[in-house]
Amino acid sequence: MRSFRSSGKIRLNANGRTLDAWLIYRCITCGNTWNRPIFERRNIRDLDGATLEALQSNDPDLVRGWAFDLDALRRRAQSIDECADPDVRKEVLSECDTWASLEIGLAVPFATGLRMDRLLARELGIARSELQNASEGMRLQTEPQHRGILRKRIKDGTRVIIAVDAESRLRWRVAATGLTDDPRAAEIG
Repeated sequence: MRSFRSSGKIRLNANGRTLDAWLIYRCITCGNTWNRPIFERRNIRDLDGATLEALQSNDPDLVRGWAFDLDALRRRAQSIDECADPDVRKEVLSECDTWASLEIGLAVPFATGLRMDRLLARELGIARSELQNASEGMRLQTEPQHRGILRKRIKDGTRVIIAVDAESRLRWRVAATGLTDDPRAAEIG
């Protein structure tokens, strides 16, 4: 089986008042192409000017969005090799000395097959069983709430709230932010 990667290019074909659009993929070994249909026989009047311009200019954001639309890709491809190592950026939005919960907001601009429990366990440095126990004990909640959400793929906009006791507060802070310094130590020194 040959592997293909998005070329970052869109192919357009106009036929009268209709337009076809394909995302062009290239074989990583031989360079042959595969055109994945984005839409076919769409009336040009149904497309707004900005979308049409983005299609004609191979807008990188538009191309990337279609390239990472895993559900649409699954309908056209035999198999998909997903990256298991996403780019994770951590940012502290607010903090105080007496915080009792850790809130994590997930920004996932493109679909991924990575499960929530695997991402959280890896980034927080804890076992998945510890996450499951926290969820069952109501120390871990998600918004939106779904049964078994820890075992589902991560979704954009999901919030994870973990109740933290005073003894483990510093451990959770280090795990969530990667910062090893205690902010109170800087104030004292």
